[in-house]
Amino acid sequence: MNAPAAAPLAYQVTPSTDPGNAERRAAVLAGELGFGKHMTDHMVSIAWEAGRGWHDARVHAYGPLALDPAAAVLHYGQEIFEGIKAYRHADGSIWTFRPQANGERLQRSAARLALPKLPVDEFVESLRQLIALDHEWVPSAPETSLYFRPFMIATEAFLGVRAAQAASYHVIASPAGAYFAKGVAPVSIWLSRDYARAAKGGTGAAKCGGNYAASLLPQQEAYAQGCSQVLFLDPVEGKYLEELGGMNVFLVYADGRIVTPELSGSILEGITRSSILQLARDRGLKVEERKVSIDEWRDGAASGAITEAFACGTAAVITPIGEIKGDGFTIGDVNAPAGEVTMAIRKELTDIQYGRLPDRHGWLLRLR
Repeated sequence: MNAPAAAPLAYQVTPSTDPGNAERRAAVLAGELGFGKHMTDHMVSIAWEAGRGWHDARVHAYGPLALDPAAAVLHYGQEIFEGIKAYRHADGSIWTFRPQANGERLQRSAARLALPKLPVDEFVESLRQLIALDHEWVPSAPETSLYFRPFMIATEAFLGVRAAQAASYHVIASPAGAYFAKGVAPVSIWLSRDYARAAKGGTGAAKCGGNYAASLLPQQEAYAQGCSQVLFLDPVEGKYLEELGGMNVFLVYADGRIVTPELSGSILEGITRSSILQLARDRGLKVEERKVSIDEWRDGAASGAITEAFACGTAAVITPIGEIKGDGFTIGDVNAPAGEVTMAIRKELTDIQYGRLPDRHGWLLRLR
């Protein structure tokens, strides 16, 4: 379902005429941003049809989508999305981080969900187009950013089970503060043994809504146990670490190793994950991508072989894991301080994103 080579899309830009936009923006940026609570004034929309390809690219006022009740996304879950941020640097310029990697992952997700592939250049351009109108929404306070949510849905109205012949791509954005209410502090994680995030041969490697919907019930259990997130084990043997509900997981060993579960087809290949692996190599740490059992984590923490654990993702960046809880056991201590390696890598990564350190890997792209 690759779109044929074509000239770059021409955008129709229709600025919002709501007179309250400036006042609303000022009030939002002056308050507690949280995560995903407030949307900017505009959004991007691009249509796709089989035989015609991508067309009708628009930037317009943020607002509801009109969908036929028979639209395929509502019945068969043909939907994918991405998460990527814009950062305001000290000189006022606005940059994003590794957008090509996000565009490529969106294409992989599209292939798995039988949706059309948006060209990577058009993915990047859609971010530029939205920033052109909503650049004043990018906050400047420490640890803040503008979070983009690009997504694609199947829009063809039909009730037969087949790949839709019409789809739409959109980008919305939200000013973001800390993902967790306590900010950068060690969190408690609940180990789910009754549920799997994704099955072997399923959609675990794609960033689609169904994977996250499957995590919501065990996430509720995690909250009931006083935990911030849920950790899933592999769907086959039920003993190897996979990922959290929305983040990848890392373990730091006393002998200078940093270990993360290998990509198995049921684990999402995180952009932050791959960036951490590169920064760890740069530091001289031995990087291992392999199977890691929950028993190895428990025994390693008890013996001192494993000294730190953290989770990572675009929204939360890097979050220290203080403890992992399950039925009848606890690993770690939520009151322990965040690990030295964890916080050093987090600082380096965020310093690159905010322009405080040189971008030696060419990860940043200026949007404005």
